[in-house]
Amino acid sequence: MKLTLGYFTCSFALPLLMAAAFTTGARADGETIAVFTKNQTNPFFQTVRVGADNMAKSLNAKTLQYIPTKPDSIPEQLSQIEDVVVKKPSAIVFTPVDYKAMVPGVEKINEAKIPVVNITDRSAGGKFLSFVGADDYSLGLETARFLLKTLGGKGNIVIIEGVKGSLTNVDRVRGFNDALKEAPGAKLLASQPGNYQRLQALQVMENLMQSNSQIDGVLAANDAMAVGAIEALDGANRKAQVIGINGTKEAIDAIKSGKLLASGDYNGFAQGCLGTMMAVRSLRGQPVISEIVLKPTVITKDNYQPFDLPLEQRTCPTFEDAGKLGAK
Repeated sequence: MKLTLGYFTCSFALPLLMAAAFTTGARADGETIAVFTKNQTNPFFQTVRVGADNMAKSLNAKTLQYIPTKPDSIPEQLSQIEDVVVKKPSAIVFTPVDYKAMVPGVEKINEAKIPVVNITDRSAGGKFLSFVGADDYSLGLETARFLLKTLGGKGNIVIIEGVKGSLTNVDRVRGFNDALKEAPGAKLLASQPGNYQRLQALQVMENLMQSNSQIDGVLAANDAMAVGAIEALDGANRKAQVIGINGTKEAIDAIKSGKLLASGDYNGFAQGCLGTMMAVRSLRGQPVISEIVLKPTVITKDNYQPFDLPLEQRTCPTFEDAGKLGAK
């Protein structure tokens, strides 16, 4: 565990409120933390935002959410960075919509000397106080292993990928493929992008079913796409085992009902909590952990109970917990 000392959520619908909040500047408490997430369509990022809000409230700070209205829009997030640099919050908790394309934006934040914590998708450049995220390769590997074990190590498999070239997608799909290499009886029929979007995954799954009469397993790189694949299967009155990644409430409900086999827990709630914690601790001159990589959990019908809790009722990890969660 590495410790370092000292270095931002508002929709565009509330510009006046945001501007007023930013005028408070950094203080001993009551700091304004601007939280950047990638979209409003993937439930995972709602868990991140609630975690950030939860932690900020417990520390007597406040969050303002920056969310592109068009999912994962690079121009819109760059525009939001221009806005936040002008308004100067106390600190920023930042998820890049694209880990390479947003580097110039991070550099502008750095030039403005606004402390920034990187969460979820690791940025390809820029200076950060801390990184909080998950091991995407292990998430892909372990969830795929669970699917293949359930199928007896055989069957026809399809992969629905996230955004091509995104770091999370590259690592998760690499994990899927390495698990498939361990099961010579399994056959990969196709690997196509659904861009982490439910509707796109539904359409991809419909097309895959038209060209493949037998699909036994679906490896989806996030829960939203897994749910889209299930909707396509239901629409065609066909059956297959489906897994996702993120551990969202929708996924937990689908696991309970037997629609979804499993979901790799990405712990977005903890990422939001810990990213905000590190930002506030730095502002207050307290030690921060420079890197926290959360370990994967495969959520199934046998262990979903601890995850079946409304986000608002969940509790953020303590700083001591953070050290253990980030320990290698």
